[in-house]
Amino acid sequence: MHAIRQNLLGKAPEFLSVLRAMRIVAATDATVLVSGESGTGKELLASALHGCSRRSDGPFLTVNCAALPEQLVESELFGHRKGAFTGAVSDQPGRVQAAAGGTLFLDEISELPLSAQAKLLRFLESGECQAVGKAQPEVVDVRVVAATNRDLAQAVKEGSFRADLYYRLYIVPLELPALRHRSGDIDGLLQGLTDELAEQYKLAPPIYSKTAMKLLRRYSWPGNVRELKNLSERMLILFSDRIIRAENLPLEIREQSRLDGASGRDFVLPDDGLVLDELEANLIQQALGRTSGNRSKAARLLGLSRDTLLYRMKKYAIEL
Repeated sequence: MHAIRQNLLGKAPEFLSVLRAMRIVAATDATVLVSGESGTGKELLASALHGCSRRSDGPFLTVNCAALPEQLVESELFGHRKGAFTGAVSDQPGRVQAAAGGTLFLDEISELPLSAQAKLLRFLESGECQAVGKAQPEVVDVRVVAATNRDLAQAVKEGSFRADLYYRLYIVPLELPALRHRSGDIDGLLQGLTDELAEQYKLAPPIYSKTAMKLLRRYSWPGNVRELKNLSERMLILFSDRIIRAENLPLEIREQSRLDGASGRDFVLPDDGLVLDELEANLIQQALGRTSGNRSKAARLLGLSRDTLLYRMKKYAIEL
């Protein structure tokens, strides 16, 4: 059985259901559409699907549709004959032929030009691949897995994606959840990625403090697993065999925690602790300062009654 890479580890129910569906569909040759935000691991899932299939000994070929020159898309995908166009100095097979017997992964399928979409649809329906400049098509045995981070149904409505191709791709959809929806997986993913990278770099892995881990669990991860991997790589290089504390984390992670705290979410206890009375006295002084000494307004800022505020001012000998 194909090994699932560290980027695809997780115990979140939404994520596990995708892996189960992937393993089931891997036993067939059905076309698969993988969707999800950028960085969620769509190519890794496609690779795992290929590895779990009967085609695992065949090639796994990735094509980024957004990177194909528009005037050469058909040639790149389906090949061309010598003389088919200016610069075609010899017969050239396309990516489809190169993936024969294996899996062709079409990433960012939404960026495929409409002209090439028609030929892809024909290939999916008949298995026939017609090279540019060639009179007769040839049958090629390739499984297609497509991926997108866009709403293809909306692209169909906008006219930038063929409806018939959309429904042909949408036989078995697999949607990867964003990392912010699987926060319980942060610990395991970070550990797995760190161990994998530590072996790669031949470095001793760092240790994340409890406070640092709390910040990481609360962070929204707009870049998803890719962003988490980049962070683990950076921290490994900079803090190998050391303890990573909250202040060592990137500003955007610490800043989000600060904003969350201002919105009423849990306060993050510093690694070296604090003196609660000093903190309370400091907050009272800040509130009084912001309200120019107005006790009633200061009490509202702190969520206290005016009498309670006066009692605590007396307790801490706070005078105006």
